[in-house]
Amino acid sequence: MFDWRNLFRGMAMGTADLIPGVSGGTIAVILGIYDQFINGISNIISKEWKKHFVFLATIGVGMITAIILLSRIVEWLLVSYPQPTNFFFLGLILGILPFLLKESNYRENFKSKHVIALVISAILVACMVFFRPAEDGSPMENLTFLTYIGLYFAGWLASMAMLLPGISGSFVLLIIGVYPTALNAVSTLNIPLILVIGAGVATGFIISSKGIRYLLSRFPVMMYAIIIGLVFGSLFVVYPGLTLTLSNVMLSILALLLGLISAVKLGDKG
Repeated sequence: MFDWRNLFRGMAMGTADLIPGVSGGTIAVILGIYDQFINGISNIISKEWKKHFVFLATIGVGMITAIILLSRIVEWLLVSYPQPTNFFFLGLILGILPFLLKESNYRENFKSKHVIALVISAILVACMVFFRPAEDGSPMENLTFLTYIGLYFAGWLASMAMLLPGISGSFVLLIIGVYPTALNAVSTLNIPLILVIGAGVATGFIISSKGIRYLLSRFPVMMYAIIIGLVFGSLFVVYPGLTLTLSNVMLSILALLLGLISAVKLGDKG
């Protein structure tokens, strides 16, 4: 059944997927559609595809719309106001942690093994901060056939990260040096590049979602622990530092509070 709110949910996920360090999967959890999203993708090539098509198509339209419309704005915000922008996303991530802890019923369900898994997953994601390039660089030029193959697999790898809360597909692209090329392709509507990277993303979505769905159904408590760890660890990746000028500190605090309030409100609606 068509739900117009899924357009805005998709736009929120698409916006998050533009930002290195912020996961569309995290936004899906905030909005309360993560399980439905994973289940829908994993069944899209099965006999039950009709049950999920409208939901996925609506989410997809929202995501694509946001990515196309906001790619230039995101580029501008990250260049002009990098710290307040990242503090907004820090607020979003902080806002989801109480929701996840409540959903997992951690006081009753978490054993020592779950706490260990949470800590390890948090450390693994936090360690990604050491792989962040000093500068984003420039889009690739003089693309060859092998470059297109590499971009396809880059999209595949990024999609696996997009599906997991706490891991950013954009950040994966940034680490492997493809993010500037991908973002520029979207902002300039470079259709060949968009199709190649998009094909990789679609392939990764379908294949990876089946594994995630299986793990969620077989080991729900352990997966919650890992997801909470991933989300917590991403705080260290997103944290941009803080330049101690009055205007920057005030903007960053306001952005943090706005992100925190947004996460709480979105979670309530989910």
